[in-house]
Amino acid sequence: MDKSIEELFGMVQDAADRLRGVANATPVMTSRTLNECLGAEVFLKCESFQRIGAFKFRGAYNAMSRLAGDERRQGVVTFSSGNHAQAVALVGKLLGIATTVVMPQDAPAIKLEATEAYGAKVILYDPEQRSREEIARELQQEHGFTMIPPFDHLDVIAGQGTAALELYRQTGGIDMLLVPCGGGGLLSGCAIAAKGMNPNCKVIGVEPEVADDATRSFYCGTLQTVKNPPTIADGTRTPSLGKITFPLVRRFVDSMQTVTEDAIKEAVRVLFFRLKLVVEPSGVLGLAALLSGKVKAEGRAGVILSGGNIDGPTMRHILSIDMNP
Repeated sequence: MDKSIEELFGMVQDAADRLRGVANATPVMTSRTLNECLGAEVFLKCESFQRIGAFKFRGAYNAMSRLAGDERRQGVVTFSSGNHAQAVALVGKLLGIATTVVMPQDAPAIKLEATEAYGAKVILYDPEQRSREEIARELQQEHGFTMIPPFDHLDVIAGQGTAALELYRQTGGIDMLLVPCGGGGLLSGCAIAAKGMNPNCKVIGVEPEVADDATRSFYCGTLQTVKNPPTIADGTRTPSLGKITFPLVRRFVDSMQTVTEDAIKEAVRVLFFRLKLVVEPSGVLGLAALLSGKVKAEGRAGVILSGGNIDGPTMRHILSIDMNP
């Protein structure tokens, strides 16, 4: 990636202009109790209140709104466990673009149903048997679709980065930023935005301990993979960072941390019981790192809560562990 930080940050700013009036300006929540517990000012960027209930709308709209007429007429294809699927489906509905989405057959029901409700054609597959990317490429070649991948695409990355840009403007500035990491689109986009606004802002990516491919990749310098990791954070089950996101993460992220499954569930419970927020497991990774002590909050700490699309059985399982936290 030979683009300068100025060029990349400019792409995020352009994306913010493109999204203005279309994407929700999501709220930033604070908690005195949380601040006292962590010894810092913590600002929670609630992307659970974004359209489709997750940050993914930002990247999908930014990418798809830039398609040429012929590309729009041919339609688009993507692959996703759920949130990007919903985002592409909704953007397709808004822009009049036919969408086809490859989803795992064990995708959360709430995400599958929403994707279909927005009008996408859903192709289910068995993750143990085939690669979602392979299926999507076959559909692309057969039908002439344009591929809008969930993270490894500069326009998608720039769109995701608007979440951090918005957070920075809403708070007047932050000293550190914690961001969930799956394929690295949100993390790299937010890192670009954070460094563009404040070069000294410390950016930390967080992923599940059992899905630590990005963390290992970050520290060893070569791309690592994890196939179908058994994490409750379904949005982080991507096998690896992408060809675009990997170098961006290495370049702009200051450190990577992992959190346990128990820490993830505890963060979901704290948000539910204390702040009255419904956030999916993939969305709480940054807060889980702070609450578990894996990361020490410093100064003004921003945390991206990336989405709230959790189904009933999963939430019931998490809350039933301890109904009186």
